Amino acid sequence: MVDPNSRVADIGTDHAYLPIRLVEQGKVSYAIASDVAKGPLANAEADIQAAGLADQIETRLGSGLETVKKEDQIDTVVIAGMGGKLMVTLLSEAASRGAYYPTLVLEANIGENNVRQWLMDNRYEIVEEDIVAEAGHIYELIKAKLTDQVHPLTVKEVEFGPLLLKQKTPVFYQKWEGQEKYYQKLLANLNKAKQKDEVRIKQVEDLLAMIQEELAH
Repeated sequence: MVDPNSRVADIGTDHAYLPIRLVEQGKVSYAIASDVAKGPLANAEADIQAAGLADQIETRLGSGLETVKKEDQIDTVVIAGMGGKLMVTLLSEAASRGAYYPTLVLEANIGENNVRQWLMDNRYEIVEEDIVAEAGHIYELIKAKLTDQVHPLTVKEVEFGPLLLKQKTPVFYQKWEGQEKYYQKLLANLNKAKQKDEVRIKQVEDLLAMIQEELAH
């Protein structure tokens, strides 16, 4: 999902595997590998040195997008492997400083709907989505481009992904069949409670109805 010849910042880079792969493949010639923790960043530095790419990949220590400066001329930000709420917090912090990036490539481990809502609210258009199963986990990938207008999404599109809804791959069904079981259990437990949280029950019922409708098609 990273466009060729872009200038990339990988936020929460851990071992810097992604920037290393992108540079090795010749897809990009410059990347920032950024992490909030010193340990992972030390790992990243060692891996970058071992790959002989220290002059093309810079490491930065700090929180979120605070490590990226205007003079870096970053046009693509990758944030992968964290929760959607945290991702939105980091993107919002940057936006509050007027820092918007032309292309975002995002992979939230949970709360993808929060991410899509933020993208819509901030005039990003979702241009590509994918859903993959890997080592017992299912991941959704979202690529979005900054535009000058709002690209409205329906409640369903925020929840399931506008492009994933069109593609409906076997992994899409696998994910939502699992989610259906999860919410059925949750609903049963909510209904057993002595003091029922009617608002939460209604939320879960609506979500279940939406999931079941998509699984039926």
